[in-house]
Amino acid sequence: MDAPLRAHSFNAAAGQYAANRPSYPPALLDAVEELAGRPLAGARVADVGAGTGIATALLRERGAEVVAVEPGDGMAARFRHELPGVPVVRGDGNALPLADASVDLLTYAQSWHWTDTARSVPEALRVLRPGGAIAVWWNTTALDVPWLAAQHERIARHTGTEPPSREPDDRRAVRGAGFEGLPCVRRQVRWSRTVPLDVHLANIGSHSAFLVLGEAGAREFLTAERGRLRALFPGEEIEETYVVDLLVAGRRLPAASSPAATSP
Repeated sequence: MDAPLRAHSFNAAAGQYAANRPSYPPALLDAVEELAGRPLAGARVADVGAGTGIATALLRERGAEVVAVEPGDGMAARFRHELPGVPVVRGDGNALPLADASVDLLTYAQSWHWTDTARSVPEALRVLRPGGAIAVWWNTTALDVPWLAAQHERIARHTGTEPPSREPDDRRAVRGAGFEGLPCVRRQVRWSRTVPLDVHLANIGSHSAFLVLGEAGAREFLTAERGRLRALFPGEEIEETYVVDLLVAGRRLPAASSPAATSP
């Protein structure tokens, strides 16, 4: 599928995204603070590709001074609705609308893979203050849970996307993120949430692979999936299990954080 088309598909579904996408556990923010070597409280943070503000809200709750960077009209509008007190500027990770050496931390929640790392890594380093850090993370599906692994195989077949795979080893993850040559540390945080069946299905439908299919294509899969999940979960309460994959990089990281280190 065309990556720019998928990247911009969220703008027409910003409300669905905000209402149904999972957030992140407190342990993730703890890990960001630990690996970046500073508390979020009082830090100047730019949340890039902020979307509807799911991660931005958590950073703000930790006391960070946050500015959001978001390229999409629909997502930016929803962000302003969700977080009216937080500034949002238009732009993306490839050309940050931020001054040189202006932030302590750059965060990219679910958004780093939409950037061109040949451009976004130098841009991130340009706007970081000395000792600053880049934190990128994704909620990934826990593929050791059999029903989730089977569901994602079905999603891949229906949408024509790559089937799910186990997480890469640390060095491949660092290389894939474009952080080779920088001090970089990896941390993985497992967590889960329990939601009604309707929320689970709406979450699936908010992903770009379904948004670009159009209403009929998405409805075909989600209707069939409803029937399958009702058989597995008669109470229609679904436990979604995630592994947040976090990478923190910078010119310098705390000495306790060794390159390509990992913790389960």
